[in-house]
Amino acid sequence: MNFLKKDSIGIGILIGIILPALLFALLFVLSVALAPEGKQYLIKISTLLLIAMIPDLILMRYYLINLKLDKTGRGIMLATFVLIIVYFVYFLKITSFLN
Repeated sequence: MNFLKKDSIGIGILIGIILPALLFALLFVLSVALAPEGKQYLIKISTLLLIAMIPDLILMRYYLINLKLDKTGRGIMLATFVLIIVYFVYFLKITSFLN
């Protein structure tokens, strides 16, 4: 796990994508398993995606403030911003405003 202490934008992007993906998968499985009879899942997919992005913000602060690894923190920030933009374009249909 020593590679997580390396100051690299690539590692930050990797962390910023893998962490929300793993958390989303875990939350999705729990949501499906705990869903009441007659429903596919307990919490909407769009809500699960937003919840899965929260640890990125905490981890970004940890890398930027505590560890002083600016490039890794910026990589996490970049991945988080891209995920948020994709979320808004896909779920909120912002593309209709662009046309």
